[in-house]
Amino acid sequence: MPESLASPKKRIALVVQYIGTHFCGWQRQTAERTVQAVLEETISRVVGQKITIHGAGRTDSGVHAAGQFAHFECDSLIPGYKWAKILNDRLPPDINIRGACEVPQDWHAQFSALWRRYRYTIYTHPTPNLFIQPYTWHYYQAPLDETLIQAALTPLLGEHHLAAFQRTGSKRTHAWVNVQAAECFRRGSFIHIEIQANGFLYGMVRLLVGMLVDVGQGKLSLAQFQDIWKNERRHLVKYSAPAKGLCLLRVGYPEPLFPPHIWFDTQPTFLLTH
Repeated sequence: MPESLASPKKRIALVVQYIGTHFCGWQRQTAERTVQAVLEETISRVVGQKITIHGAGRTDSGVHAAGQFAHFECDSLIPGYKWAKILNDRLPPDINIRGACEVPQDWHAQFSALWRRYRYTIYTHPTPNLFIQPYTWHYYQAPLDETLIQAALTPLLGEHHLAAFQRTGSKRTHAWVNVQAAECFRRGSFIHIEIQANGFLYGMVRLLVGMLVDVGQGKLSLAQFQDIWKNERRHLVKYSAPAKGLCLLRVGYPEPLFPPHIWFDTQPTFLLTH
């Protein structure tokens, strides 16, 4: 019996990695290459029916993902765990399925998620490096103090109205965000900024990093930074950090679907010895 023969509908969860360089974001668009569209087209060819896939987060054009979660439904006899290999054999090299499993019908990649975590990577050495260029913002024009950046991040913990860090064009009806973690750390010439929240505003992390760089080089004081976001002075938030430095690191659910090595921290951090 062919594996794609009709059977009771199954819901399949995926852990998806992608290099965002040549994608116009996650969400399906009419004429652009997107992660959602490539996945839907690939799965549809396997099962012989039109498939819709739902992601935990909608990354922008050029943004990467190490642990995006997604789900789809299909009438197929294919066991859930086999989908990772089946799709990896057919997907382009800039998308990888880390894991797959069948989930209950009430599990939803977006609405069951408790939090998302993003990492932004800045490369501060003055000498360019092609091997890290696609995944970092090469910022070397002025020294950055990671302790100042951390000091600016800490007051963001908790629930705040962060309209100052929301790009125009969002369909979201409010700007309340519950920030659960906000960390900045340095490893050699690399500064990493990680933000975990229940959800993110449109363009939030890149706008935030754009301002944190000003804090890190002393152009913007901690008091000025806090005044801008607390008083929603959006007109003073002028710069968005480049998309290529941003990665959707992982997504959290009430009960993990996969062992940690599949989804928890699968974006390598760079370390140059010279």
